[in-house]
Amino acid sequence: MGFFSRRPQPPEPPGTAPVLAARGLCAGYGPVSVVTDLDMEVGSGELVALLGINGAGKTTTVRALSGQIRPTAGQVYFRGQATTAPLHQRAKAGMRVITEERSAFMSLTTAENLRLGGQPREKCLALFPELERLMDRRAGLLSGGEQQMLTLARAIAAEPAVLLADELSLGLAPLVCERLLIALRAAADAGTGVLLVEQRVRDALEFADRAYVISNGSVVISGPASEIAGRMDEIERAYLDSSALAGGSD
Repeated sequence: MGFFSRRPQPPEPPGTAPVLAARGLCAGYGPVSVVTDLDMEVGSGELVALLGINGAGKTTTVRALSGQIRPTAGQVYFRGQATTAPLHQRAKAGMRVITEERSAFMSLTTAENLRLGGQPREKCLALFPELERLMDRRAGLLSGGEQQMLTLARAIAAEPAVLLADELSLGLAPLVCERLLIALRAAADAGTGVLLVEQRVRDALEFADRAYVISNGSVVISGPASEIAGRMDEIERAYLDSSALAGGSD
């Protein structure tokens, strides 16, 4: 994916709060703690990668940040305000979440899915022109990649304040993954804060501004993506350490 050139992002004005942040975040399921004392943030107009092996705590982090589960300790801040609101309330305030699970309405056509999303069809097709020939096809008959393009087009066209993308490219062909990552980069360049959970480490770092690597529920590496890309040995060690201790939920 080396042809893509990341557009430099101007620094946020001093004192500007990140659009999404976690401070001392702890979260898990019942008595099982998955994420511990996690600090991270996503600024408006930047793409932040969240990396780690399966079981490291990435999905749990996304669920806690989005209001799908309640943190057991710490605080989530959305648009500068502490929040404990559930996801549907955060969605009304400008948050969108996309997972590897296809969220299109499978019995409806592509065109009907776009109309239900309430966003101009032209904006969605500008992101993914591939969808134009599929307007009359039911979403259930689309390929997995086409379904994710449809889902992502609806989300980005809404111009959210923040977009959380959790493994949206899982199981998809490299060229499709590239299309999704280009769209996420374009969304960030337009002002949306993007948090990307991605297994393809090098691809994620190529498109991201900053990155966090988590191991066993805690951040072990963080910084500009360009710098972290030169620390692959450290990342591999973090992945190996996580793998040795893995066994819980992600």
